[in-house]
Amino acid sequence: MDKFEQALTKYQPMALSLMRFITGLLLFQFGVAKIFKFPVLPYFANIPPLIYAAGLIELILGALLMVGLLTRPVAFILAGEMAFAYFLGHMFKTGEPVFLPLINNGSLAIALCFTCLFIATAGGGPISVDAAIGRKS
Repeated sequence: MDKFEQALTKYQPMALSLMRFITGLLLFQFGVAKIFKFPVLPYFANIPPLIYAAGLIELILGALLMVGLLTRPVAFILAGEMAFAYFLGHMFKTGEPVFLPLINNGSLAIALCFTCLFIATAGGGPISVDAAIGRKS
């Protein structure tokens, strides 16, 4: 392992905690927008019940992900929700399947899905409630 890799490797646990927090924050902000209508976004004005339920999941589990509590199961559920969002909310948005994320605006859903999947396998990192209470992370 060269010196560059060694220098970066020692920051990997902290980077994992930071990635977990930012991913949770991104999901949390979508939950706030869907549930509390803040900030006011036209595409979240009149949302159907399924989107409202997704907003509740993003709000509650996004907050848990930010603090790192029950990180692995929370991240796994959020990964599933983002996959669900991509296939129902983006892929069939026009009525016919459009798989390309650049066309159906599903890039963020895919990125969040796989980021959450990684967090579910890697844990919350050293800066998390799970680490503070001694849960395996």
